[in-house]
Amino acid sequence: MLQDEYIEFAIPKQKHIALIAHDTKKHELVEWVEKNKEILKSHFLCGTGTTARLIVDRTALPVKAYNSGPLGGDQQIGSRIVEGNIDFVVFFWDPLASQPHDPDVKALLRICAVYDIPVANNRATADFLITSKFMNEEYERKVLNYNKVIQGRLEEFR
Repeated sequence: MLQDEYIEFAIPKQKHIALIAHDTKKHELVEWVEKNKEILKSHFLCGTGTTARLIVDRTALPVKAYNSGPLGGDQQIGSRIVEGNIDFVVFFWDPLASQPHDPDVKALLRICAVYDIPVANNRATADFLITSKFMNEEYERKVLNYNKVIQGRLEEFR
């Protein structure tokens, strides 16, 4: 396993889904969650700050709340991905608004790419992902074996 090119991880049938939205997109995300409530109620939901509270208030779905994005919530979600506790991210972000925590957003998206986590950054992508056949079954994702990459880099310096 240490020399394998990729390491496989299972995204279980019951997903752990992070729900995140910038201020100008919160209303849109809450509407999307409300529209997809029947599907989402079968999964574990979490979200950042105000977004999580708005979803709970509007839909009555249980959503574990982390800090708001500017207060470290994006980093908390990223750490849960690294720990293997988040399988799927729905992040409605505003590409036209500058955010005080843009570096945190970039770091979260990088972690999603590193760990091969599905990410929806708008309604269309979220609709495609939530209606995918993989929402109702286990999915094997492949993550590049970075331990092997690091070992190779160390060998170059010896």
